[in-house]
Amino acid sequence: MREGSKTFYARDLRKSDTKAEAQLWQQLRNRTLENHKFIRQFPIGPYIADFACRDKKLIVEIDGATHSTEQEIASDWVRTAYLNDTGYRVLRFQNIEIHEGMDQVLVLISEALKA
Repeated sequence: MREGSKTFYARDLRKSDTKAEAQLWQQLRNRTLENHKFIRQFPIGPYIADFACRDKKLIVEIDGATHSTEQEIASDWVRTAYLNDTGYRVLRFQNIEIHEGMDQVLVLISEALKA
């Protein structure tokens, strides 16, 4: 995928957030979480990260039901390894964690921002 088309795709993804992405974005946008700036659908290498705090080199990924087979889990590991190799730390959460445990999710993100 060409760089320009990836940026276009990222913009398109921003228009079609999942419910979990929309819920987490409300907690991260506008420097709401401890004044850290997050962006969403951030192109990095061959991937598009769900959320990123570039200053702290932190990526937050939300995994839905499509991340449950052995092949999809292996693909997520490859993706995480690539992002780690670029200097980013990656936190992964399941949709259910966002829907039912937002407070704990925010605590974990906050702790990662301080690390």
